[in-house]
Amino acid sequence: MDEHHRPPQATRRRAPVDETRRANRTWWDGESTAYQAEHGRFLGDVRFVWGPEGLDEADAGLLGPVSSLAGLRVLEIGCGAAPCGRWLAAQGAQVVSSDLSAGMLAQARLADVRAGVRTPLLQADACRLPLADASVDLACSAYGAVPFVADSAGLMAEVARVLRPGGRWVFSVTHPVRWAFPDEPGPEGLVARESYFDRTPYVEQGADGVAEYVEHHRTLGDRVRELVAAGLVLDDLVEPEWPAGHDEAWGGWSPLRGRVLPGTAIFVSHRP
Repeated sequence: MDEHHRPPQATRRRAPVDETRRANRTWWDGESTAYQAEHGRFLGDVRFVWGPEGLDEADAGLLGPVSSLAGLRVLEIGCGAAPCGRWLAAQGAQVVSSDLSAGMLAQARLADVRAGVRTPLLQADACRLPLADASVDLACSAYGAVPFVADSAGLMAEVARVLRPGGRWVFSVTHPVRWAFPDEPGPEGLVARESYFDRTPYVEQGADGVAEYVEHHRTLGDRVRELVAAGLVLDDLVEPEWPAGHDEAWGGWSPLRGRVLPGTAIFVSHRP
């Protein structure tokens, strides 16, 4: 096989801030079309779903009552094709949906056309938001940005900076316990292989050793400490159960694993 076309090698190693940013921006740019083709039907164009379990914000109300969203200044972080931002806009919120990847923002523009609902888009690093202090009423992220930056504590501090006092920050990530298990939907995904406490990043790299994709692991305790250090208050930690009748697998998420292992963690916090 031509060396330039070898599949990436998965490993665990350090991945500093700049390497992580460069790898993930390039990866999401390159994979945006394929990702949307694979997951777009489940995510929808105007829908706020918190994770593969299918917990819908319209039912969960983690951002507050739907009736309270109208007029709020909302920042979506790691928006992808922005279905969540579009849903918020449909409720009357003033939304800006942000992402590091120009490729994903291009998918968002296509979804705007399909849905007939447009939300302003912003290409930005979640750790360096080009927004004024205390300019946002609500910040949210559904599986976006948080695990894809090396300095997630810095991300929390940056979100706290742009939130007004009383503003809410709600985000979902892969449940940290999943890092101890293989990312497989079948029985092999039920046997722990790694240490839950190993924070070494997961890296996919080419034959030249250059990172092409990076995810960073934090424990539940790490996430709580990050929020507290940023001056935020943790109000709730939601671990959605896999619902009966939901038979669609998504990567390592499946009904088999979902019945015994949490797949998603949703952190609900506010700036006092």
